[in-house]
Amino acid sequence: QSSSQDDPLTQLGRELFFDTAFSSTGTQACASCHDPARAFVDSRTLPTLAPFSLGSDGVSLGSRNTPTLSYAAFAPDFAIDEDGLYSGGLFHDGRALNLEAQASVPLLHSKEMGMTSEEAVLERLRENPLYVQAFGELFGAEALQDAERAMTQFSEAIAAFERSDFFAPFDSKYDRYLRGEYTPTVQEQVGMGLFFSPTFTSCNQCHQLQSVPSAHRDSFSNYRYENIGVPHNPRLSKLSDLPADFLDEGLVANLLLANVSEEERMAQRGKFKVPTLRNIAITAPYMHNGVFKNLRTVLLFYNKYNSTNVQAQTNPESQLDWGQPEVSDNIAIDKLNSLFLVDLQIDALMAFLYMLTDQRYEHLLP
Repeated sequence: QSSSQDDPLTQLGRELFFDTAFSSTGTQACASCHDPARAFVDSRTLPTLAPFSLGSDGVSLGSRNTPTLSYAAFAPDFAIDEDGLYSGGLFHDGRALNLEAQASVPLLHSKEMGMTSEEAVLERLRENPLYVQAFGELFGAEALQDAERAMTQFSEAIAAFERSDFFAPFDSKYDRYLRGEYTPTVQEQVGMGLFFSPTFTSCNQCHQLQSVPSAHRDSFSNYRYENIGVPHNPRLSKLSDLPADFLDEGLVANLLLANVSEEERMAQRGKFKVPTLRNIAITAPYMHNGVFKNLRTVLLFYNKYNSTNVQAQTNPESQLDWGQPEVSDNIAIDKLNSLFLVDLQIDALMAFLYMLTDQRYEHLLP
């Protein structure tokens, strides 16, 4: 459910989202890692497309690629869906039930904003008369008397802002095409046909939420979890304190799965949430570990499952083979197998994916 940018709770969320006061050093805000100027990913990594973000202490690095907050509000709460599959939630592994659960996590994370406790966040809120007034008006006179309650209200405000159309304007060329306001090029039309084709590709098995291709306001993710055989990113251990054999098991580590059987947990190893394709052309690097720098590389990685020739089995960024999957269990081969695409078809798919870029970011397209 979207919220109006004029709504007082949304306005408070906007103020909190851009405020650096809620990091230990007073130098980092939510917007530092989720920059609105670059589709809510970390623009600080642009020179090297590093696969992770720098913490507020100026030293600490995470272990995953910062996901975009574009259209994040369309992810359902983490749950088992009608087909008995895990879906929804926030973060790559869905460990936050929803936007409210996600919003405060970076504040208290030692490698992110580094606040030491909920009480410390409460003190920062009390130091600002504008927050004292706004919280009082929205949540009552006792709003900033209890740290846990204040964190809940903080999260509600951030989530309200993230549900506004500031994060989801639906004004890309694709949206304008659906409204009759834009005529796609021939290449874009071919790419669109390939994307939605059940014969040529399997893209829409995971990256289509609505039941019909022409549906408006599709976020281009089914929010389920898949292991597509992403290889280990050697840059993780080279640039951070992670061990060389670091293994990210994805969904299996989600504490919301703590009470399921061991067999069920192991069936989730290596699975990560299917990301939105909105603004995908400008939100590099790609995959949960940032292993690929270019969008074309991602398409070629998918394409390698459909050919044994040497070129298809070579990563164009490294000129080496693609490498072994980080987790070789549970790979979704049935969804990865389709027809092998030639370069002209890859170009057309790229053109369609470019169409999913919000209008305010079109100047960033390569």
